[in-house]
Amino acid sequence: MLINCIAYQDGRKLADIPIQDISDYVGRPDCFVWVALKDGTSEELAVMKEEFCLHELAVEDAQLGHQRPKIEEYGESIFAVMQLVELVNGELNVGEIDVFVGRNYVLSVRNRSQQVFVGVRDRCEREPHLLKQGSGFVLYALMDAVVDRYFPIIDELEAQLEAIEENIFAKSSVRQNIETLYQLKQKVMIMKHAVAPLMEAAGKLYGGRVPAVCANTQEYFRDVYDHLVRMNASIDVIRDTIASAMQVNLAFVTIEENETTKRLAAWAAIFAVATAFAGIWGMNFKNMPELEWDWGYPVALWLIIGTCVVLYWRFKKSGWL
Repeated sequence: MLINCIAYQDGRKLADIPIQDISDYVGRPDCFVWVALKDGTSEELAVMKEEFCLHELAVEDAQLGHQRPKIEEYGESIFAVMQLVELVNGELNVGEIDVFVGRNYVLSVRNRSQQVFVGVRDRCEREPHLLKQGSGFVLYALMDAVVDRYFPIIDELEAQLEAIEENIFAKSSVRQNIETLYQLKQKVMIMKHAVAPLMEAAGKLYGGRVPAVCANTQEYFRDVYDHLVRMNASIDVIRDTIASAMQVNLAFVTIEENETTKRLAAWAAIFAVATAFAGIWGMNFKNMPELEWDWGYPVALWLIIGTCVVLYWRFKKSGWL
């Protein structure tokens, strides 16, 4: 679906133009066209391929979707893939935005996401002195918007981890903590897969040899790269903390199992003594003197009870009960 198709010249908006007029504006040396698509169809991408002379491999990647974040060069043009991550009802939804950038055009194709980038266009139009730098600044603005939307998600993941850590030693929630930690680990890995490859790709857009369309905006891409480095470090910290928390929970489970085993062993020892006495006096041999005593039965009971009490006291004192 076509969101908008606008021509810009010298950093200022010229007009909303129909698709069939794109080639007229693209041919101007000081003008570029910015087209935005949402869930672009194969037919729409085919039209854009003809209008902008897009590389067929880049178009194929955009059609397939589910690409790893990357930035690739095709001659004088750039093809960038970024993942759009958003929290929906506590779960992470992963979409994608594919951006084709040339000297005189920008084509963004948003897939499987409800995020909008109207604010990005408004920002660019409010800064004509920056938009005047051309399509490279638009790529920066889009990338910066995508990266900035990662920050609240990482903050939310950190808040969830802190909430779990507060209950980590609660005996009644050990199993729930492990399940929640594993779910949180999956979310962190989604963010890792979105941030780490994009960080590696963004490093190619400043310093040394950079694509021609980004030559005048290197310092802006360096800022995006710095944000991604910070995010990647935060994600690594969260992931390491989750691993430590899971180990603590598993250790706590082992300790609880050991405590249960000790209690069972203590009670088993107490009943084993009582069973031994009862077994001895239950043999009913004819010449057992205890069978003839008037006080034999109560003495046997009190001996069994006394022995069990002494054992219980010793186990209680040693912490087994």
